[in-house]
Amino acid sequence: MATTNWKVDASHSEIGFKVKHMMISTVKGAFEDFTASVETENDDFKNAQFSFSAKVDSINTKNKDRDTHLKSDDFFNVAEYPELTFKSTSFDGNTIVGDLTIKDVTKEIKLDTDFNGVAVDPYDQTKAGFEITGKLNRKDFGLTWSAVTEAGNIVVSDTITLVVDVQFIKQ
Repeated sequence: MATTNWKVDASHSEIGFKVKHMMISTVKGAFEDFTASVETENDDFKNAQFSFSAKVDSINTKNKDRDTHLKSDDFFNVAEYPELTFKSTSFDGNTIVGDLTIKDVTKEIKLDTDFNGVAVDPYDQTKAGFEITGKLNRKDFGLTWSAVTEAGNIVVSDTITLVVDVQFIKQ
């Protein structure tokens, strides 16, 4: 069976995350420099192969000091590990399972997936849209920096929520 390749439409996509700060508010961020692709053999995308990579140096939480800290040895160590990657191992139409690599640690994660369908845009390009979410423990990937306020609040939660909204263009 023929394989169809899809590449990310970066202008209509975002690889983002959310994390609790001091357990009272949520900080959002995104990777602005990323690539993503899908290989599929059918229109429902079942068993499709998803992959993405993001340049860690492109992290943006709308706070330069925080972004600099996230790029440091305390978190991502961008000088030594400039990229994070994901490659799926299965997709049943609702859940993408795959290997996420951050720093030098690779772990299997499961991501809830809403396949929003396929449409043809005004420029005759066939596009497919997905909303993908999942949770991971940052410490599982060596992102272990932690601090506690004087009042005893944890500064950064261990749980990170991934929020990936992607649109792909059929090649």
